[in-house]
Amino acid sequence: MKLTLPLFVFTLLLSSCSQEVDLLIQNGKVIDGSGSEGEIKEVAILGDRIVQVGQSLNVKAERVIDANGLVVSPGFIDVHAHIEPLPLMPQAESHVRQGVTTALGGPDGGGPLPIGAYLDSLTAKGVGMNVAYLIGHNTVRNHVMGLVNRAPTAAELQEMKDIIDRSMQEGAYGISTGLKYLPGTYAKLDEIIALSEVAAKQGGIYTSHLREEGLGLIEAVEEAIIIADKAEIPVVLTHHKAMGQPMWGKSEQTLAMVDSARAIGLDVMMDQYPYTASHTGISVLIPSWALEGHPITEFTKRCENPVLRDSIKRGIIYNLQNDRGGGDLRRVQFAGFDWKPELEGKTLYDWAIADGLEPNLEVGAELVIQAQLHRGAKCIFHAMNEDDVRRIMQHPFSMVASDGRLSTPGKGHPHPRGYGTFPRVLGHYARDEGVIPLEEAIRKMTSLPAQRLGLEDRGLIKVGNVADITIFNPATVIDKATFQDPHQYPIGIEYVIVNGKFAVDVGAFQGALHGKVLKK
Repeated sequence: MKLTLPLFVFTLLLSSCSQEVDLLIQNGKVIDGSGSEGEIKEVAILGDRIVQVGQSLNVKAERVIDANGLVVSPGFIDVHAHIEPLPLMPQAESHVRQGVTTALGGPDGGGPLPIGAYLDSLTAKGVGMNVAYLIGHNTVRNHVMGLVNRAPTAAELQEMKDIIDRSMQEGAYGISTGLKYLPGTYAKLDEIIALSEVAAKQGGIYTSHLREEGLGLIEAVEEAIIIADKAEIPVVLTHHKAMGQPMWGKSEQTLAMVDSARAIGLDVMMDQYPYTASHTGISVLIPSWALEGHPITEFTKRCENPVLRDSIKRGIIYNLQNDRGGGDLRRVQFAGFDWKPELEGKTLYDWAIADGLEPNLEVGAELVIQAQLHRGAKCIFHAMNEDDVRRIMQHPFSMVASDGRLSTPGKGHPHPRGYGTFPRVLGHYARDEGVIPLEEAIRKMTSLPAQRLGLEDRGLIKVGNVADITIFNPATVIDKATFQDPHQYPIGIEYVIVNGKFAVDVGAFQGALHGKVLKK
C-alpha cells in the first residue's frame, strides 16, 4: 500500500527547506512602484528574476544587502531618452547612475533605420541598461521624401507605411513624431494618422514632440488628441511643457484637455523632465520654410537674398520674443557649438557683448543666422515657468522622463537633465518641496511607464518580475548637475541592479553590460 504524507506535514517540510538565491535584500523600505506606501520587506533574487518578497524570507543567499535606511524600488524606466551615442557609450553611465534600468530611444521623430539591424548590432555589442526603440517619423519621411515641404504622393505614403510596418515587426514599440522639426513640420494631420494607424495595428504607441509648445500649444495638443482618436492609438505628449512667457500657465488648459480626452476613452498620457529649460538645436528659432531642402546649404542660399534674409530675421525675432527665446538673449545658452566652442555654457547675450554689439533681439537674430550658417549649435532655452512644471508633475498620468542625451564628463555643456532627472524628482520635488509623494514619484518612474510600453514583467517589485531594482537613500538622494556645471553625477543612488546583476554597487559604477535590447 502506498503511503502519502498529510498535506500539513508536507507543507511543514517544504517551509523548513530554505531556497538558494543569488541575492537577498534585507531591511529596506520596499516601495513597489504601484503607488502604495512602502513597507520594510525582504526581496530575494535568483538569476534575473524576483523569486520572493516578504518578511523574514527563508532563503540562503550568496550575497546579502543590508538596505537599512534605504528605499528599494523598481528600476526607473525613461520613456524619452536620447541614447543615440549608445554604440560609443554602451555602458550608459550617465543614465544608469540615476537609477535608470530601461530607456526608450528614438524620440522626437528621430532614431535608427532600419531598426531591426540596429537592434541586432546593439545586442551583439552589449548594453549597460535595457533599451527599447520607437520608429521615428522624421527619419522615415526624410528617407522617402527628403526635406521637402509637400504632401506625400500615394506611392510615397505607401512606402512610409511599409517602413513603419516592417519596423514594428522588427521590434519597435511604436512611432514617434517631431512635428516642430524637419521634415515632420511639413507633414499634415492625415499623413500622421495614416502612419500611426499602421503602428496601432501592431500594438504600438504614439509619442509626439508637438507641432508647437509655445504659441500654438493648445492647437498642438488638440492635434495629438485627434490622432489618438482617429488612429486608435495610445498617445504620449512627450516632454510636455508651456514654452515662452505668453503661454505660461496654459498647462491648466492642456491638462484639462488630457482629462477630457481620457474621460471619453482616449488613452492620452504625458512625460516630463523636472526643469524650466529645454534643449535642442538653435535652428528651432528659425522659420521652418527657411530650412527646407537642406538646413545649411539651402538656408545659406536664402540668406544671400536680402528680402528672404529680412523675412528670416523677422521670424527669428518673433521666436526670440514669444517662444524659446523668452524675450531675453540671456535665456538662450549654448550647449554645443563647434564653430565657437568658447561660447559653450555662455549665452546669446554674452556673444553679443563679446563682439561689442548691443544685446537686443535684432542683434540676437543676426547671431542666430551666423550660428546656423556655421553648421548650427545646440542650445539650452530658459523659457519655462516653475508653476507649469509642478502642475504637470502632479497630474496622475504624467511620467518622469529625462529627454536627456547620454553624456560623458568634459564633453560639451549639456543640459543637466542628462545627469540628474530622476534624483532631482526624488530629492528636490518629492522630499524637499513636497510637490508629489515619494511613492507617487516612483510610480511615475516605474509602473506607469511600464504600463505605457506594455512591459508586463517590469516596473513593479513582485514575484516573477525581472530583477531591475534601484536602491537609494531617501535622505540624501539629489541631482548635482547644474546649468552652470552640468557634468556631475547625482548622489544617493546606492545600488542599481539590471536583470539581476549589479550596475552600481555601494555607489560605485561597475561599467557592466547587463542590459538587454527589448523588442515589442
